[in-house]
Amino acid sequence: MDLAFTKEEQAFREEVRQFLRDNVPPEMRRKRLKAGRYRGMRWSQAHASSTKWAFRIGLMNMEGRVDPYATLHFRRRGAGVSHIVSNFGVSLVGPVIYTFGNEAQKKYYLPRILNVEDWWCQGFSEPGAGSDLASLKTRAVRIGDHYLVNGQKIWTTAAQYANWIFCLVRTNPDVKKQQGISFLLIDMKTPGVTVRPIQLINGGHEVNEVFFSDVRVPIENLVGEENKGWEYAKFLLGNERFSDSSVGNSKERIRRIKELAARCFAGGERLLDQAAFREKLSAVEVQLKAIEITQLQVIANASKQQKSADPASPILKLRGSEIEQATAELLMDVVGPYALPYFSEEELESGNEQPIGPDWAATIAPAYFYSRAASFYPGSSEIQKNIIAKEILGL
Repeated sequence: MDLAFTKEEQAFREEVRQFLRDNVPPEMRRKRLKAGRYRGMRWSQAHASSTKWAFRIGLMNMEGRVDPYATLHFRRRGAGVSHIVSNFGVSLVGPVIYTFGNEAQKKYYLPRILNVEDWWCQGFSEPGAGSDLASLKTRAVRIGDHYLVNGQKIWTTAAQYANWIFCLVRTNPDVKKQQGISFLLIDMKTPGVTVRPIQLINGGHEVNEVFFSDVRVPIENLVGEENKGWEYAKFLLGNERFSDSSVGNSKERIRRIKELAARCFAGGERLLDQAAFREKLSAVEVQLKAIEITQLQVIANASKQQKSADPASPILKLRGSEIEQATAELLMDVVGPYALPYFSEEELESGNEQPIGPDWAATIAPAYFYSRAASFYPGSSEIQKNIIAKEILGL
């Protein structure tokens, strides 16, 4: 595999870098470094539709050819690529519509996704159907020209912002559970859709419960064939596991760890110069380089015609989540006792709470606790190991 970039790719990287230098507000960079995953949404919606490279990244992702190095430049400039080119639209539902949708769906939804006219959330997990997703019970009954949907989804990220949700629903309860599932696109403004917040251990509100009570969904919102949704879900989850390897985020976090460890002293010595800390940091960097090369191999193998997930995707998800947690632990090593005060960014900015220690210290503990979730989204580490054993090792 040739890891060298072409002249066109190098020019594209510089184009992205220059745009970010010119357009990402300094305040957003500060927030992105300090806090949660969904900061910067207003900037993304205001600017993404006017940038030609945003369209190019979006289309590349839908075709399975997105470049992790391009996304890394977004991380370094303080803006996540998912924020810039629409959240789950480009990264998840867009590729499904592009690959399995009909021409009318492609013509309508894909430009709206790339223009950030629609904000999507994912309706997969349910109470009792998380790792065993195929056991989902949200029911869609076809009545004339529409489906009547009833049920509940949980851990639905960014549902409080979304105007559309893509859902797995059960359309045939009388067959093997994987064979009776369909893939529906549902307007969140439809009567009968209710969103309730879930507050996480880091103090943030990123996930929600979503309830469906006699929600009418037009039959033209069915993607692909009825009862073939499990096939489309596996394709989507492969893409999600690829993106959730978080190579760009982890590389940026390593850079941040080195920067902060050079400022912090213990026993009269910079933390960055201490052998035990450097050994831990180097071990994570080696693991990150290995997963980065694996990610490049997945990209090199991708093509427009590919309708199944790369078998390496669960490896990327498994190791990526472990590395994400390892870098969060290293940041906790850096911040030390200043991690004990537990303030959200909103509390700090309100002026009611003064930071204890350096101003960058207050949100590291919330980020550490948030990283605990990486072991089970999208799909727990145990599930990834089962997939690796079956699909790669043939066990």
